[in-house]
Amino acid sequence: LIDDDDSLRTAVSRLLRTAGFDVHAYSSAAEFLISATPRSRGCLLLDVRMPNGPSGLELQKGLMRQSSPIPIIFLTGHGDIPMSVQAIKDGAFDFLTKPVKRETLISTVVAALEKEAEAWEQSEHRTDLKRRKDSLTPAELAVYSRVVAGLPNKQITAELNCSERTVKAHRANVMAKMGATSLAELVHIADDLKERRE
Repeated sequence: LIDDDDSLRTAVSRLLRTAGFDVHAYSSAAEFLISATPRSRGCLLLDVRMPNGPSGLELQKGLMRQSSPIPIIFLTGHGDIPMSVQAIKDGAFDFLTKPVKRETLISTVVAALEKEAEAWEQSEHRTDLKRRKDSLTPAELAVYSRVVAGLPNKQITAELNCSERTVKAHRANVMAKMGATSLAELVHIADDLKERRE
């Protein structure tokens, strides 16, 4: 929770803690940036206008440049429609105006945390797949790229100028290292890794 209003910060923190959330409260974007790590988990409840340092919208843009997956919920008394539309276009999860109803705030935080957990899981899965692909030897990688492109063993053998037995051995190693039990699964893994690059 980042808000320069001490009383609001205390009230919202208390409300969220009572609802079972772990809350870290900051009086400015700078204070948050000093304590946050690139792997920080959760969601941000963020005031739009803060006199000391960057505004909430500036912090949002900075986090977007860093490709931070953390969902942002703007909570402000100064919001207007163009501002909220821009914040949502820039990737904000939601834009709530003060005073916000307890039920609305809690349900929005729950939804944001569910989104963050899903994004985190996908990120961890892709990181694991990349680690697996990086473990392939150059010969295995050459076979992998041709297998997922749909080439049969005989064509791979001709392209790599080796025996079919060697191709089959490399292919078996690729399947084991990538954790794939079928060609279809290996192709799905390759698609996941391609999406990550894009």
